[in-house]
Amino acid sequence: MDAAARTAHDSALQPFSEMEHYTHADDLPPEIMADSYDKLERLCLKYMSEDDFSKVEQAYCFAAEKHCNQKRRSGEMYINHPVEVAIILADLKMDCDVVCAALLHDTVEDTDTSLADVSGLFGETVAELVDGVTKLTNIEVDNMDEKQALTLRKMFLAMSKDIRVIIVKLADRLHNMRTLAALREDRRLFKARETMDVYAPLADRLGMSSIKWELEDLSFFYLEPDAYQRIARMVAESREVRERFLAETIKTLTDELDRIGLEGFQINGRSKHYWSIYQKMKRKGKEFSEIYDLVALRVITHSVRDCYSTLGAVHTLWHPMPGRFKDYIAMPKVNNYQSLHTTVIGPTARPLEIQIRTYEMHEQAEYGIAAHWLYKKSGGSSASKTNDAQRLDDQINWLKHSLDWAASDEITDAKEYLHSLKVDLFDQEIFVFTPKGEVMALRAGSTPLDFAYAVHTEVGNHCVGAKINGAVAPLTHEIKTGDRVEILTNKSSKPSRDWLKIVKTPSAKSKIRRYFAAATKDDDAAAGRDMLAKDLRKRGYGISTPRSTRALNAVAEQFNFKQLEDLFAAVGAGKVAPRAVGNKVEQILDPKPEEQLTKAEAIAEVVKQPARGSNRKPQKRGKSASNGIIVK
Repeated sequence: MDAAARTAHDSALQPFSEMEHYTHADDLPPEIMADSYDKLERLCLKYMSEDDFSKVEQAYCFAAEKHCNQKRRSGEMYINHPVEVAIILADLKMDCDVVCAALLHDTVEDTDTSLADVSGLFGETVAELVDGVTKLTNIEVDNMDEKQALTLRKMFLAMSKDIRVIIVKLADRLHNMRTLAALREDRRLFKARETMDVYAPLADRLGMSSIKWELEDLSFFYLEPDAYQRIARMVAESREVRERFLAETIKTLTDELDRIGLEGFQINGRSKHYWSIYQKMKRKGKEFSEIYDLVALRVITHSVRDCYSTLGAVHTLWHPMPGRFKDYIAMPKVNNYQSLHTTVIGPTARPLEIQIRTYEMHEQAEYGIAAHWLYKKSGGSSASKTNDAQRLDDQINWLKHSLDWAASDEITDAKEYLHSLKVDLFDQEIFVFTPKGEVMALRAGSTPLDFAYAVHTEVGNHCVGAKINGAVAPLTHEIKTGDRVEILTNKSSKPSRDWLKIVKTPSAKSKIRRYFAAATKDDDAAAGRDMLAKDLRKRGYGISTPRSTRALNAVAEQFNFKQLEDLFAAVGAGKVAPRAVGNKVEQILDPKPEEQLTKAEAIAEVVKQPARGSNRKPQKRGKSASNGIIVK
């Protein structure tokens, strides 16, 4: 359904006042009220219209009724969970449909509610969001890996249609992680590992840093409890010293920025997150006492010009450490993150990390891709917000493109699928330049072929070579950050199956596999057409005449193929016998009284097949039974 049709559908929904349910939260019996609904109401009314909030209230009442007899494993009322998920999303200022989907997201999975019910009452958009985050429960699979892979594939498929699906899912996972203690230990470990491997890196891809950090720390708490407790204890013991250091440093920098005439800035100190500290200790092989940069300063300004002025002031006060400056304003991260990063030798002769960004950049860093809907709501009144909204559109398109393979069914093995997903989400990125000077992000270890397929599928399919920084390089060459990559193409060139061993990104592998699948189908279609032409010639018909073409199209429809080429491919692949098709064509072109079958009878006749080893002889042409079979 297109956007216009969906709008018409949603506008024709049953008015909430006519629903046979509670319509106002105040009317609900106290025993089924969520503990924190008042907080959700306050958050929503800060940015939603009254009409939008009325829909949210109806969704809450509906969910409260449906979950009224359910409790979580912790013993609390179940309705508290969807309300807490909705609060997380309302705090991100997500739109009305997303908050409604959060409130309703477990009704289809855990109550007698159907997606049709949700669509009829709250609109198709809400129903599709709910469906996207609903686990596949009614499936029979051999192991948890397969079930996990199927559920994730479904989520990515839904995400490819509406990116908001993954935002709802992240909020759902965040609250589940906050309340994970009620589960059995094996389930806690499974959920924590999945969160660390899939959902935290996904939040990072979406630029939602606050959710990413909390997911990582919560997962760390369950996966490595001893290490977590040790770091938490040492951080607590050094808190007073850190807070005194931050206060003195902030005052020094504030005085300097006031001196140079900067206005409207904010300086905040923040402590590093436990998982980040632990990773740094492991990466550098150091003890906690040897990690000095446990805190960082963040300066927020009104303009990009003020950001660079602040950087100058910082470097005037303290010596910058060589190789520790990064300009993510001039070259944003692939998740649209922008800031200036510098590490200096601070007041106590220890490293101090400082981030400098504008207020808009800070909003993007905190909300990530959720900021896309904030900019839509703002109406794009300023050029800067219009540019930011365009970058966010580009980010959404990039994310859908880079993870399109995850929604496909090309990787059928569950373990391989999960491994590819974890690798694709976790791997470090490199930044390279196109011949036009545009920046492109790729997975570390990528080759020119990965670059070619990232530019466009056809560029990859016709790639014959590459130049790296002006010099010819083999297709197996590993690209590095800063490389200028040029792809050489030839229209007559085609992919090689050996390329599957060369490329590193799942997206490139997916496109190569897709090419060979299409090529195989083309070959099957050509072979099937020849087989049918031969069969029809024996019957006195040409395959290309208008009458034969019409008859073949009718037969393709009888076999439930969308187009004639699909029928040819099925014949060429041995899935449909050419004589079965020939019989149907002949019945259409030269019907005999006993051969004038209904469509249903024609299909039933074709699928009839004597059992293997049967001595029954095939009936002669002209009788009601056919000699053709469908192999699969």
